[in-house]
Amino acid sequence: MNAPGQPDRRDLPIGRRVAQLRARRGMSQQVLADRIGRSKSWVDKVERGVRTLDRLPMIETVAAALGVAPGILLGRRVQRAPATDATTAIERVREALASHHTPGNAGRDRPPSLTALDRQVGYACTAYRHAHHAQVLRMLPDLLAAARPGHHPTSAASALLLVRVYRLTAQTLVKLGEPHLAWLAADRAMTTAAGDPSRTALAAVPLAQALRTLHRGRLALTVATTAVCPLDLTSPRESPPDHLALAGTLLTEAALAAATCGDPVAVDDLTDHAARLAATHTAQQHDHPFGPIVVDLARALAAAHLGDNHLAVTLHHRAATTDAWHRLPAEHRAAHLVDITRAHLDLGDHHAAGRALLAADRIAPAEVRLRPAAHTVLTAVLRAGPTPADLTRLAATIGLAVSP
Repeated sequence: MNAPGQPDRRDLPIGRRVAQLRARRGMSQQVLADRIGRSKSWVDKVERGVRTLDRLPMIETVAAALGVAPGILLGRRVQRAPATDATTAIERVREALASHHTPGNAGRDRPPSLTALDRQVGYACTAYRHAHHAQVLRMLPDLLAAARPGHHPTSAASALLLVRVYRLTAQTLVKLGEPHLAWLAADRAMTTAAGDPSRTALAAVPLAQALRTLHRGRLALTVATTAVCPLDLTSPRESPPDHLALAGTLLTEAALAAATCGDPVAVDDLTDHAARLAATHTAQQHDHPFGPIVVDLARALAAAHLGDNHLAVTLHHRAATTDAWHRLPAEHRAAHLVDITRAHLDLGDHHAAGRALLAADRIAPAEVRLRPAAHTVLTAVLRAGPTPADLTRLAATIGLAVSP
């Protein structure tokens, strides 16, 4: 405990914390310098704040020499990402998917009404749009059980609810690095859709995402474009709004799949088609927001996949400075920032990459702290060169260790 009037050590600059910890151990600057392979002058400059200690590998080296965890040097105890909790939750989802066709106990396990279930699914979808992925994971097993076939009379409403639950399950699993399990959930959604155009389109979106994550770009392209065909788009201004939104979303997914296959002609055709639909679609649908900004962001990511990183960053900056960007769900904005980080890195601008990750963490922390893909790019940024203290602190909070 700090004496009255003394600053909390967590509020001190990192150099001051190094000096305090070194002094408490009766260690001279020379001894610390010898242990970390640096000069006494280097240690002195770090402790006085003349030299910044902001690279995670060196922070880990200094912390080891002082006998403390890296988080202590960063002014806080390291809070590991809840990997164990997430793994446990994913296993519960896996079990729910495995037992989905097993009849429940009607006496003790009475399912909610379709109206109540619709509210629960809507709440879970809202949590997903806000990137509350841990919360969604906790809800999914019960939603899968409640929507289980046989619990409700067969109807279009019950089939749609089940498709929405499977879709949400697949999208969440893709986020959390479980594309094979996501594929299973999305395939179940496609089966439940039973050929209905709207339900099939809903199910095809996460299926294409899972396939693309599994590097099956050509198959993802086929799935997405095939699902567009049955939708009523003969007169876009008179078509059902959900058909326009679903078709546009599928076309952007198809464009990203085409980009992973190295097909720029298909990318241009698909995004142009999506842009034409977006121009006539203004409503933000509750399960699938779509509009011109979505197409613009897809063009940026497609350019990155095709290797044109300058164009990708230009398109990203242009889109991210619009009002439409700020109206997108937090999940969409943060996920895009994580994805565009790779383009910054490929251009050799690790500072811009770091800023993108920090911005994503401010918008939706779970997108950075829970997603394996985000951990991968964060590690790449840390290895690329000196990084801001905030980014180093974020890595320590997540529990990432980067070797020099």
